[in-house]
Amino acid sequence: MDKVNTNAKFEKFRHEYNEFRYEDFHYTIDDQGISMKWDFYIDNFVEFHPQMDIPKQDFINFDSISETMTRQLVFHIGMVELISYWKAICPRKVVIKPYKLNAKQVEFWKKIYFHGLGEFFYLNDIEVDIESFMEIIFSDDLPIIQKETINVDESAIIPVGGGKDSVVSLEVLKNSGDNLALIMNPRGASTSTANIGGFEGKTIIINRFLDKKLLELNAQGFLNGHTPFSALLAFVSFYSAAITSKKYIALSNENSANESTVVGTMINHQYSKSLEFESDFRKYTNDYLSTDIKYFSLLRPLSELQIASIFSKNSSYFKDFKSCNVGSKTNSWCGKCSKCLFTYIILSPFIAPKILEDIFGSNLLDDKDLLVYFKELTGIADVKPFECVGTVDEVVVALCSARKYYDSGFPYLMKYFKENRGFETCETVDEQKLLTEIESQHFLEEKYLDLLIHKLNGND
Repeated sequence: MDKVNTNAKFEKFRHEYNEFRYEDFHYTIDDQGISMKWDFYIDNFVEFHPQMDIPKQDFINFDSISETMTRQLVFHIGMVELISYWKAICPRKVVIKPYKLNAKQVEFWKKIYFHGLGEFFYLNDIEVDIESFMEIIFSDDLPIIQKETINVDESAIIPVGGGKDSVVSLEVLKNSGDNLALIMNPRGASTSTANIGGFEGKTIIINRFLDKKLLELNAQGFLNGHTPFSALLAFVSFYSAAITSKKYIALSNENSANESTVVGTMINHQYSKSLEFESDFRKYTNDYLSTDIKYFSLLRPLSELQIASIFSKNSSYFKDFKSCNVGSKTNSWCGKCSKCLFTYIILSPFIAPKILEDIFGSNLLDDKDLLVYFKELTGIADVKPFECVGTVDEVVVALCSARKYYDSGFPYLMKYFKENRGFETCETVDEQKLLTEIESQHFLEEKYLDLLIHKLNGND
């Protein structure tokens, strides 16, 4: 869609539609589990009722938290869900009916929405600022959020997406206590990798259902784009930790998630995976929900190269892990997207080409059709792919290190790199730092940092 036309639609919608209402939420708990539903309205034009279910399992106790806390956590999940529906029309006013928010809470939510939609605004050429893009409104007579104590043990929940990063977290933590995996909308790769990691029968399942009316609006030409999924996962994981009495939520977001996607801006496809979001979320939940559950990213101290080096030592996952969003429905690598190419490149120093070809179906470094993504990944283009990929420096180091496998001649993309950037670029990047240094900015407690370093050093 033409950017000018899309921006014109944005202005037109904001003139024609007045408000988005978070009217209410509902949940039922029975022998089958919990089913949650939210009521969203845009004027009298359309209503949305997304749903989320968590099936009952032996390790889940829905009564382990109070009804008040259950209501508050379901409400908060809805606060993240709403942004997927708001973005179709982008009304100026967002009316919150279930709870009253204070100024700091409003600031927290506006920041998530604004930066979480940074890619959406950028790709649609929408010029807004954090003050004016949305006004959050509520009545003064509504109940307020009340912090409570939650009984927890010393173990963790590990969200699993099926890619190399969550595989590394599973391997680091699989013998460190009575931990649980968590999968939202299970697919082949997420289920298989959790099972290989020893979490069969120890996985929380989250089934999320989008309201089909949103897809209908998208088909009609209403606005669409990326939303901060990891922020939704954060609140869902927090609720899951509460009903399973787990103290820790161990994400698999690496240090490279902090790098902006568009050079010189704060536009970051991975904003809700960044250290900034992690810090904000920890403070918000500590201030308003409970101090008993600790949210952190286990892999934050590591570079993508370090994660790849750990992953490469666990060949039992090679045929089952998948990171490709395009191929997610078919549980496959499409072999034609930036995520496939990045994953191939970052593993290339540690896994021989023949084995990588068996995993991906071909040598992606020899595919001329991937040149546009290659330029973005290597910094030849100004904008990185709008995907969860590593830094330009990490990609450069991986390519430089992978030269050892190609004595008889480079594949097409490596030849292109040699001719257009030159392998002398390798000398300007601190390879040793990316392979050995532990980043100091993270929220890992000492016991988890010790486990991570132990694994990085090649110990089982």
